[in-house]
Order: sequence, then structure tokens, then C-alpha cells
Amino acid sequence: MKGMTIQKDAEAVRAAVRTGYAAIAGQKKSCCGPSSCCGGDAPERLAAELGYTAKDLAMLPEGANMGLSCGNPTALAALKPGETVLDLGSGGGFDVFIAGRKVGRKGRAIGVDMTPDMLAKARKNIAAYRRGTKLDNVEFRLGEIEHLPVADNSVDVVISNCVINLSPDKAQVWRELARVLKPGGRLAVSDLALLRRLPAKVASLVEALVGCVAGAVPVAATGRMARAAGLVDIVLEPKHGSIEKMTDWKDPLYRKIIAALPQGRRLSEYVTSLSVSACKPRRCD
Repeated sequence: MKGMTIQKDAEAVRAAVRTGYAAIAGQKKSCCGPSSCCGGDAPERLAAELGYTAKDLAMLPEGANMGLSCGNPTALAALKPGETVLDLGSGGGFDVFIAGRKVGRKGRAIGVDMTPDMLAKARKNIAAYRRGTKLDNVEFRLGEIEHLPVADNSVDVVISNCVINLSPDKAQVWRELARVLKPGGRLAVSDLALLRRLPAKVASLVEALVGCVAGAVPVAATGRMARAAGLVDIVLEPKHGSIEKMTDWKDPLYRKIIAALPQGRRLSEYVTSLSVSACKPRRCD
């Protein structure tokens, strides 16, 4: 992947993302773009910065926290016992395992990921999750977030953590979110969003795509897609300080992105972390 650029056709984007995240899945340490970090206790530090509590992290299976977050959607979603929650782009299972504890024995936490290597990593962690929690309420499905392997009107809550930006058809993703949510169901998404157009040199980098930067869209565009999908009560909350906090972390993809910026520019001038909440009409509360 080093030094590569990419044309933004859908299949090329999917192939680049799948290859990039398969490589991440095979690493012993977390390593991916500006929404992650590498080495030592960096994934734990990142999770704490983003609002995950010590209790959230205490019973995670080893390796589930890969430092791939840009927010804390499970906290935003205010998950309740007995709910069914769906995580888009579930990776090693980080948010799914946390969500599983929150929804409890009568609830269900489902992760969907298109990268077989990530899926294998998450499924391997299920045994440790069961031993630690005495719960059997999580599962992981192979699939693309544009075509979710989930029934209509079957999910109480959808969460997603720094993943929708990776899709080459984001409008379709939002339609899928609306399809699988029950009437009155809600979503809580964390992602990266554009504040201004990226320099062409950055936008063409595979590292910037896999690192959750090149695929980002403006904040307003996210709101338009959510409304067009039929969602209501949409709240968009930029987190402007989050990118600056990452500048000292020694992430290889992040360094490549920074090197491609015009001299004197900072990545936080171009992208921000964005929290999105919304619900499907009827019984929204």
C-alpha cells in the first residue's frame, strides 16, 4: 500500500479498504490512520480520550481494542437491556463486546464487517467474551454496509465508529440504516467529516482513504443523506478538538497524510470528528 494512490471508483475503494484493514487485522498492535494509534498503551489512551470508561474497557477480550475509533457511539446510543444493536464495520469487535454487556442477556449485539480477516479476529474473541461475561449474545456477520445482512425493521439501535466515510456509496448506507431500524429505532454514529476540500495530493492517497480522511464528506452532506433516507430528529455535533489531540501519536498512516498536506497546514483545518444521532419515525423518544 505504501506510496499508492487510488481512483475513486466503487470497487477500487472497496478493494483498497479491504486490503488495508486485512493488514491491520494481522498486526499485533493497532495501526491505522488519524483515528488510531500505535504502540504501548496507545489504544487505551485513545479510548479514554474519546469517552470510553474504565468499566467499558475492563472486560474486553485481548486485541478487541485496535485503536480504530473516532468517537464513542455506544455511550451516545444509551443502550438499554433487551435491545438489539447493530454495529457497522465492527472490526475486531470492540464496540460489539461493549454493547453486548449493556444490552444484557435478553439483548443482542450484531457486528457486520466486509473484511474476512477482521471477522475472524472478532469471532475468535467471542469465547473470551463469553467466559468473562457469562453472556451468549454477540455475533459477527460478513457483509458490506451498503447491503446489510440484516432483516428489515429488526434493530433497535445502529452504531458505527469511523466507518461510513470508507463507503463509496454513503447515501446507500444511510438508506440501509433506515431499512433495518425498527420504527422508533435510533442511531448513534461517530465518523470523520470535512470542514474544507482536501488537497488533491491527500485525497488521492490510499493511506488517507484507509485512514478515514479521503472518504470523508462535509458535515452538511451527512445531514442531507440522513434526511433523504427518511430519518428524523437528526443532530450533527462536530468535535473540533479531537483531530488536534492525535497529532502527537506515532501512527504511520497519519504521518503520511500530514506529509502530503501543504506546508504549514494542519489536518484539523480539513477534517473533524462528527457525532450523528437520529431516529426512524414513529415512537421516537
